[in-house]
Amino acid sequence: MDHFADRLTAALRAKGNSVCVGLDPRWESLPLDLQKKHGDGTLGGVARAYEEFCLRILDIVAPLVPVVKPQMAFFEACGPAGLITLQRVLHKAREQGLLTILDGKRNDIASTAQAYADAAFAGVSLAGQVHPVWDADALTVNPYLGRDAIEPFLQSARRSGRGIFILVRTSNPGAGQFQDLSCAGQPLYMHVASAVRAWANESIGKCGLGSVGAVLGAADPEKLAAVRAALPNVYFLVPGYGAQGAGAAETAAAFRADGLGAVVNNSRGITFSFTPTDSAWEAKVEAAASAMIAALAATTSMGRLATAPSRPK
Repeated sequence: MDHFADRLTAALRAKGNSVCVGLDPRWESLPLDLQKKHGDGTLGGVARAYEEFCLRILDIVAPLVPVVKPQMAFFEACGPAGLITLQRVLHKAREQGLLTILDGKRNDIASTAQAYADAAFAGVSLAGQVHPVWDADALTVNPYLGRDAIEPFLQSARRSGRGIFILVRTSNPGAGQFQDLSCAGQPLYMHVASAVRAWANESIGKCGLGSVGAVLGAADPEKLAAVRAALPNVYFLVPGYGAQGAGAAETAAAFRADGLGAVVNNSRGITFSFTPTDSAWEAKVEAAASAMIAALAATTSMGRLATAPSRPK
């Protein structure tokens, strides 16, 4: 499989945008017809509703955007049936040519980290045969345990042409409690950013960006700009757009001048851009995705992607 950053760059240029649709299914927000169809009071019923909903979302957004990001927690909350649903959603996304970022924020030490990495990427090896599990293109990873815990993810990603996105500065209100702590004259998140820069530089693709990216929320554009200046060769996964309050202007600093460098996620603002009783919900999802693409193209350098060559040189 080709280098992750090269594949991501090609996908962004092919669609002419950097929008990522987050798949965070919530029972109470689903269309009423799906709640009625699958509402048998079991977690299996919820999982089936999530599957039908997410597969319909993929049909809507696949012609429009390059990336989707399933959030593992919502599927895991349905038990074993939810994990099967997640597998099916990831499989269909790949069939439709979408890149997938599995949002699990994984990490642990030694063999546990290796097991997480194997499950996320190429698969688990048993008796000389590899068994794919999630087969995602990228995974979100927590850096708190340090380089030795990151190493299994780095190695597995490189072997299989996948990517990882390291949490650097998140978008939640309490992020600053630890991430902004002063350490050796800099906030802690800048030390994490420096580590990400080093890890990314170990695996640079033909596009000039690394297979290790950074998660940076859009809640604070000044912090976003500071990290972009320090990490010119790193892809940013940018949450916070839409329901969390950020708009296109807040994400502008994440992009490089050439329009690359950022993947902007919007979950509820697209997938739940309707009320459960709205019979025209699919049209509203499509309209919300299109509106986000237009807003980013008008406000950020992302608009340059539409006229860029479709493959990195």
